[in-house]
Amino acid sequence: SHNVWGSIPHRRLAVFGSENEGKAEGVSESETKPDTGLPEVPVPADDTPEVLNKALSGLSSRWKNWWVRGILTLAMISFFFIIIYLGPMVLMLIVLCVQIKCFQEIIHIGYSVYHSYHLPWFRTLSWYFLLCVNYFFYGETVTDYFFNLVQREEPLRILSKYHRLISFALYLTGFCMFVLSLVKKHYRLQFYMFGWTHVTLLIVVTQSHLIIHNLFEGMIWFIVPISCVICNDIMAYMFGFFFGRTPLIKLSPKKTWEGFIGGFFSTVVFGILLSYVMAGYSFFVCPVEFNSDHNSFEVDCVPSDLFQLQDYALPATLESLTGWPTVRLYPFQIHSISLSAFASLMGPFGGFFASGFKRAFKIKDFANTIPGHGGIMDRFDCQYLMATFVNVYIASFIRGPNPAKVVQQLLALRLDQQLNIFNSLKSHLIERGLLEDVA
Repeated sequence: SHNVWGSIPHRRLAVFGSENEGKAEGVSESETKPDTGLPEVPVPADDTPEVLNKALSGLSSRWKNWWVRGILTLAMISFFFIIIYLGPMVLMLIVLCVQIKCFQEIIHIGYSVYHSYHLPWFRTLSWYFLLCVNYFFYGETVTDYFFNLVQREEPLRILSKYHRLISFALYLTGFCMFVLSLVKKHYRLQFYMFGWTHVTLLIVVTQSHLIIHNLFEGMIWFIVPISCVICNDIMAYMFGFFFGRTPLIKLSPKKTWEGFIGGFFSTVVFGILLSYVMAGYSFFVCPVEFNSDHNSFEVDCVPSDLFQLQDYALPATLESLTGWPTVRLYPFQIHSISLSAFASLMGPFGGFFASGFKRAFKIKDFANTIPGHGGIMDRFDCQYLMATFVNVYIASFIRGPNPAKVVQQLLALRLDQQLNIFNSLKSHLIERGLLEDVA
């Protein structure tokens, strides 16, 4: 038979169809192993460090998991502090490494499920498309934020001028390679995996690009949102572990309403306190800029009004309770409430989405990179959704016109164009009465 699906059992296709979706909500913990109708995804072995296994050998599995997660969480938080100390450029490299690892974990699931069909070039093209998309996004970022550096170096100026053309040519090459790799008996499956790669790129690479944009606005826009998600994850787990009784959502049976609510209030308080501490330091609040005089990236500025203490009048009810007519806060602390609320209320849906994805393929974690936590994607499933919100929030409520960027663009124009803009601006200011006409 020339049927495209002739050699593939019908139930294997249910992973993309409604047959499997109807069963997803009823999956129990005992069903985490692959069924006979789905190509088997390797189940990672327990890679908990031997020293922890020995130290916790007398505990029940519940408490052993609690201690393993706790110890590894403290280790990850310590590593987070170290990379913050090393500065924004190191943070950017860490984001790139996390992005690559998350991409590898998702692509590996697809390859593990369908490797028996020997799809030509699947992994090669997946990594090639990752390279293309990163070249495009990082090129846009460098051109946008480091215009002076780009204009000073001739090779960078040429690459910047034709950046989008080069990016399109690279993608077009991969597209043609995919078309040439099509095999008659696997047409539909190959297009499924082509879509798999592109959706992965959309979820992982695009969001990590937004994280880097947030970082360049000031490290506080990177650290506070990420810390709020981490705090919510920890506190929701703690409240759920000790007080959880009411299931929250079928996709994640271990999530409880008690953990969800406890995590929300804890995260809002944490966000306000962390913002107060960080808003007083230029290192955290200043944008990352390239200093042409010193040929280096610097974080140094006069903090904006957003990071200056101001007096706020308290409502009559709070004034009667506290006895304070006003309270001194950084305006950023008010914004941090929105960030914390999103991290607590909407951020977990990134985790629920990931849970649904894993249940569709009958796997417990994306990988076993971090004992007790799973893969890198298991830790960052909520962060990507948060990154998009922060970027949209900054564009909607924070960022205004940037005079420095306008001047940079003007200086890149021809002299006659600069003169025309000068005369137009001069006429406009004279009409507004801000300049006298001395002609």
